[in-house]
Amino acid sequence: MRPIKIISDSTADLPKELIEKYDIEVLPLSVTLGENSYKDGLEISAQDIFKYYEETKGLPKTSAVSVLEYTEAFTTWVEKGYDVIHFTISSTMSSCYQNACIAAVEIGHVWSIDSANLSSGIGLQVVLAAELAAKGESAEVIAKHIAEAKTRVDASFILNQLEFLHKGGRCSGVAALGANLLKLKPCIEVVDGKMKVGKKYRGAYEKCALEYVCDRLDGNDNIETDIIFLTWTGVDAKLLKEIEKEIKKYHKFHTIIVNEAGSTITGHCGPGTFGILYFRKENI
Repeated sequence: MRPIKIISDSTADLPKELIEKYDIEVLPLSVTLGENSYKDGLEISAQDIFKYYEETKGLPKTSAVSVLEYTEAFTTWVEKGYDVIHFTISSTMSSCYQNACIAAVEIGHVWSIDSANLSSGIGLQVVLAAELAAKGESAEVIAKHIAEAKTRVDASFILNQLEFLHKGGRCSGVAALGANLLKLKPCIEVVDGKMKVGKKYRGAYEKCALEYVCDRLDGNDNIETDIIFLTWTGVDAKLLKEIEKEIKKYHKFHTIIVNEAGSTITGHCGPGTFGILYFRKENI
């Protein structure tokens, strides 16, 4: 059986320690500010995006990994005798998956997986695949496991301000909030690969943040407690500590990963965004 190489787009927002632990290759999307383009996770930070917005009121533009970039990455590992399992952001949000599939067909020995998710909703799947590979499972078996597991990802996040997501047009439900645009702090949920508006919170952000955590976790017995991501961008460190403490009130998670989102996700969500992401035991 051929060894397995796990590759992911940068939209998975994997922290450095997990990338190193599982030897995952990350392919960066491009983030453009004005006339300049940067590689996500390598050449640009969330702070750069926030500063650009403050100075220009302009939003960054993001570009998918190209067919050529996928081809080069996949070829490198296939020629070394590996089977490649590759994860992309939801195909409804980007052309990454389409581009990866084009490259994969030409090369062979590549399983390109549409995560039907974003950020750490992808990261959960990547980690699961890496753990299965470490146990000696084949690429085909791992792909089947992920096909089922990705339907159980519970991915949501709460926004402190809506300008980024509204102007970016990535979530049609945000536009429908109309006149209340700046007063609401909505929970955005990923369902069937698309973002939709869930519960709408009102009041101080700190209060809304803790209420959101309670709503997602309190009394919820349909949660796998091996791992949960607390993924954020532009959130105060003190509040993050409070959120992590709140998470621990409801479940004894084996691993809580507090992780800063990359530039692609930041560019679409804006400052004051965080989410909690985990696997459900059963798909509901």
